[in-house]
Amino acid sequence: MLEGIVRESMAKSATKALRRDGYLIANIYGKGFENINAAFKSNEYIRTVRKKETIAFPVKVAGQELNVVVQGYESHAVTGNLLHVDLMVAQAGVETKFSIPVVPVGEAKGLKNKGLLHMAKERLTVKCTPENLLNKIEVDVTEMDTGDSKLVRDLPELENITILDADRVALISIIKAK
Repeated sequence: MLEGIVRESMAKSATKALRRDGYLIANIYGKGFENINAAFKSNEYIRTVRKKETIAFPVKVAGQELNVVVQGYESHAVTGNLLHVDLMVAQAGVETKFSIPVVPVGEAKGLKNKGLLHMAKERLTVKCTPENLLNKIEVDVTEMDTGDSKLVRDLPELENITILDADRVALISIIKAK
């Protein structure tokens, strides 16, 4: 489990000192939940996020164990190092917006006809409770040929999950290579 510390000071100098010591600045928040300004060891955070099997993962801050979801992050423009991360508490029974990755499954016919798979939308915004949260939305592309595309409305009905993106939005298409 990822363990963090509570930031005592929000001053710029304190933030710089934490980053210099290898910490990643984090803001943990949730509906009806008091914000926690925390810091995690940067390497431990990256390791935890890479090996997690679900969208929500546990963290421990100030003696509290929280199940959190990454809502946003900020990275350095030149080095690409993480500077800040926003973590939302996934509270049981509370409907919340989540961003779920879209994953193509299978090999499209159009790829054999000199087509390229184009991911128009890599994540879908959904509203559900953490108990019903999917790790990914799989889209079958085996029957797709050059010029075909899959839209949000082509997805099968997801139980207890509301897709907030418009039904006319393209997810995946097979485009002709030039």
